[in-house]
Amino acid sequence: MAESKSNSSSRKGSQKRSGSQKRSGSQKRSGSQKRSSSSSSSSSRGGSRSDRPMREMVAEAVGQLQELIGRPVESVTGMEKDGSKWTVRIEVLELERIPNTTDVLGIYEVTLDKNGDLIGAQRTRRYYRSEASED
Repeated sequence: MAESKSNSSSRKGSQKRSGSQKRSGSQKRSGSQKRSSSSSSSSSRGGSRSDRPMREMVAEAVGQLQELIGRPVESVTGMEKDGSKWTVRIEVLELERIPNTTDVLGIYEVTLDKNGDLIGAQRTRRYYRSEASED
């Protein structure tokens, strides 16, 4: 009898764990689905999404550039909207060194369309972290 109680309680415990694992997995999936569907849903609405908040467009630019080049973003140094296009200037750590004052950084200009999709990216400057900027 004691064995059947412990077995049933351990089964319940594993069911609880697998249930929470399922929930966390579905939460992760829904988060990534949100990200991937946000671009497609905005274009499938047929309406212009040029009214998207600047913060959202900058986050799109940062995320897409990180995926594209695989390097960590240090900061956003500028942003501009020109008609239906957004241009975001992003500082990226290109080469990490010791001491960190000799790190190599790059400035990238990323262009997004009105839906937040990447339509262009180019490195415009490369420099050491310790360099004084004239820009």
